[in-house]
Amino acid sequence: MELQRSITLKHLLINQKKCIGLQFSTNKVIQALVDSLPDITWSKEFGMFYVTNNKSNLELIFKKFHGIAWVNGNYFFSEKVINPDNPVLNLERFRKRKRIDGFKPCPEEYLLKLELKRYSDNTVRNYVSSFEAFINYYYSEDPITLNEIDVKKYLQKLIQEGKSNSYVNLAVNSIKFFYEIVHGMPNRFYSIERPRKEKKLPKVLSKEEIIKVINNTNNIKHKCIVGLLYSSGLRRGELLNLNVTDIDSKRMVVIVRSAKGNKDRISVLSPSILKDLQNYYKEYRPTKYLFEGPRGAKYSATSVLNIISAATKKAGILKKVTPHMLRHSFATHLLENGTDIRHIQLLLGHNSTKTTEIYTHVANRSFMEIKDLLS
Repeated sequence: MELQRSITLKHLLINQKKCIGLQFSTNKVIQALVDSLPDITWSKEFGMFYVTNNKSNLELIFKKFHGIAWVNGNYFFSEKVINPDNPVLNLERFRKRKRIDGFKPCPEEYLLKLELKRYSDNTVRNYVSSFEAFINYYYSEDPITLNEIDVKKYLQKLIQEGKSNSYVNLAVNSIKFFYEIVHGMPNRFYSIERPRKEKKLPKVLSKEEIIKVINNTNNIKHKCIVGLLYSSGLRRGELLNLNVTDIDSKRMVVIVRSAKGNKDRISVLSPSILKDLQNYYKEYRPTKYLFEGPRGAKYSATSVLNIISAATKKAGILKKVTPHMLRHSFATHLLENGTDIRHIQLLLGHNSTKTTEIYTHVANRSFMEIKDLLS
């Protein structure tokens, strides 16, 4: 079989009917086989031939091209689990919500596909919320009948309302998921332009402000939560997923498992935080998670936010402080202390130093070397 002989299957929606698109480079043999398919039609819009999407046509395509051309079904068959290492999610909390008149909840098939793909809990929550906002904007319409113009109109509304670029991008992703993954129609969004990603500098606190926040927490548990977020550069979700056994006092490291991108990594453990953790453990005796809520459940993300907010207010700091600001501060302070950016990259779990380089724009180490022009 010649190397150039391959044909790619694509999902198409033409006149509200599901079709199988056949994409291939010019080849007389493949063209002859395509022409022999029943009711084969050319789509000028998509630049490919297509047939009705049904079981018999799909089987016939594989039979005709067997041994002659490679049939690429990677774009067509989308049942692959995206994040196999993520835990299986129970989305009953969405299914058991009290029904509200005039509000359409997320369709069951959408929830089922989210479970199959094993997206993170945070992604699921964002997708459901964002998609529900979309289908309720078109409350009287069946989502499956909406087209690209309807989607553009909705996105334009979000932009006019002043929604952030990240919010609009989330809306696009949640809508694409419904049409492309749930219903296998990846042709609806070819011409939809995404807003450019905003390049904002990370907000950081000074070391003095960090210490003030830590010292103004209400108890040893709260102190450990804030202290670990900063001294190990953890994301809030990573902190909440920590098990008691993830604190390695012999090696003085924190083991972060299944972090963003399903990657494990190791971060530093501060000696002063270790002492606080030892005192915390004696008092609270957590069993599984390092920080547990009622009945041994995982501590809530909202509680972490409330702890930081209360400590910040008590410390007399006027700026709004978030858990991620502590992580930003960790990276910035390491850079200011002369730590190699590649080491910071590993501690943060970034794929590339390009992501970590954003902190060079807020670290003041290099700025301090600039001579005062007014002196």
